[in-house]
Amino acid sequence: MPSALPHLSRRRLLIGSAALAALGATSVACGSKTPPPDVSALTAQLERARSDSQLAAGAASSAPPPVATALNAVAAERSAHAEALAEEITRITGATPTSSTSSTTPSASAPSQPPAPPTPGSVVAALRQSADGAAQAAAEETGYAAGLLGSVAASCTAAFSVALAGVAP
Repeated sequence: MPSALPHLSRRRLLIGSAALAALGATSVACGSKTPPPDVSALTAQLERARSDSQLAAGAASSAPPPVATALNAVAAERSAHAEALAEEITRITGATPTSSTSSTTPSASAPSQPPAPPTPGSVVAALRQSADGAAQAAAEETGYAAGLLGSVAASCTAAFSVALAGVAP
């Protein structure tokens, strides 16, 4: 009388085990997702660069000619920083960053005077904060992002200590 159990050879057992192991490994590899990269430091510096550029351009509108020229150069540099930071964020995440700054609209019920333009001193103070923040972020990052943030910090420091040296903060 024949046996009810099929005969398993060692070869069939090893092949079946290898197939199960391969199937298990591929299902684990396909199921795990890498966490999205942290670009919060780059995003914060992007917002600072955009803000500083607008601040410098606004201050240039009411500053005397030599200071206005320096402020316009600072505004152009900070715009270039914003562009470089946005490109790096896009490279890392694959998505174009959007601006989180919002413009405020004056209320229609209370007529008010237009706000005073920013002063060169406020630009110097903002550049100091941006340089400090970029330097700290550069120390925490690695690779190209660290180099980019270090370059931003150096440029901001040069802007307030050389280009705007005579302006009181």
